[in-house]
Amino acid sequence: MKIEKFEDIVAWQKAKVLTLGIYSILKNNRDFSYKDQIQRASVSIMNNIAEGFERRGDTELKRFLFIAKGSCGEVRSLLHLGRELGYFSEKEFQQLYLLATEISRLLSAFIKKLN
Repeated sequence: MKIEKFEDIVAWQKAKVLTLGIYSILKNNRDFSYKDQIQRASVSIMNNIAEGFERRGDTELKRFLFIAKGSCGEVRSLLHLGRELGYFSEKEFQQLYLLATEISRLLSAFIKKLN
C-alpha cells in the first residue's frame, strides 16, 4: 500500500489511539504535572510522524521518526510511573504499554525501510 498522507501511516493511527486513551483515562487526574508530561509525550509521537512525513524527504522523515520513537520511550516510562502512583489500573497499563511498544516496533521497521 502506498502511503499518500500521514494519516495512512499505521504508527500514526496507533499513536492517535494511544493518545486518546491517555487523555481519556487521565481526564479527571489532578496531578497536572504528570498529566501534562505524558499527554505531551504521546501527542509528540503523532505529531513527529506527521511533521516528518510532510517534509517530503526520507532523511527528514527518518529524523522525525527517531524523535517519535524517543517520545514513545518517554510514554512507556511515564506509564510505569503512573501505574505505581495508581493513575492506571493494571489492565489500563497493560493495554497502553503494549500499544506503545507496538508503535515503537512499527517506527523501527519504518526507519529500517527508509535506510
